[in-house]
Amino acid sequence: MTKVYLLGSLRNPKVPVAGKYLRDMGFEVFDDWYAAGHEADDMWRDYELSRGRNFEQALREGHAASHVFNYDHYHITNSDIVVMVTPCGKSGHMEFGFCRGRAMPGFIYFEEMPERWDVMYKFATDLAFSATQLREQLRPYVGYEYQGPLVQQEFIGENL
Repeated sequence: MTKVYLLGSLRNPKVPVAGKYLRDMGFEVFDDWYAAGHEADDMWRDYELSRGRNFEQALREGHAASHVFNYDHYHITNSDIVVMVTPCGKSGHMEFGFCRGRAMPGFIYFEEMPERWDVMYKFATDLAFSATQLREQLRPYVGYEYQGPLVQQEFIGENL
């Protein structure tokens, strides 16, 4: 079964809805990161600051940062495709870029037209502006298995 890593914001209530939608299409979806809750990043920051660590120290020395990063990294690298639900923050965009840099197929779903436009979304395999459009774009990937960056060669933005 094709594994989808679902990207989004911890503050975006559309993430679990998108996860169910993709599961109903026949994909295995990893969106468990969403269970941390919408304040997870703020709570981590406050905890590290209470220990006297700044952002750099928390990233370099903190066990929490290492564990969360390794958790996400494991599931990203064991997925076949990535779907990002917007709006999405810095983490989601970094993860999306990592996946596309490995030539993993990556799709971005915009439920609404973004207020700020950005041409770099052309790095995506494709963009969807409706659930129906996303379904059509992903249909060929049911049963797809990512072969890795050296085997899977794809022109970035081939459908844009």
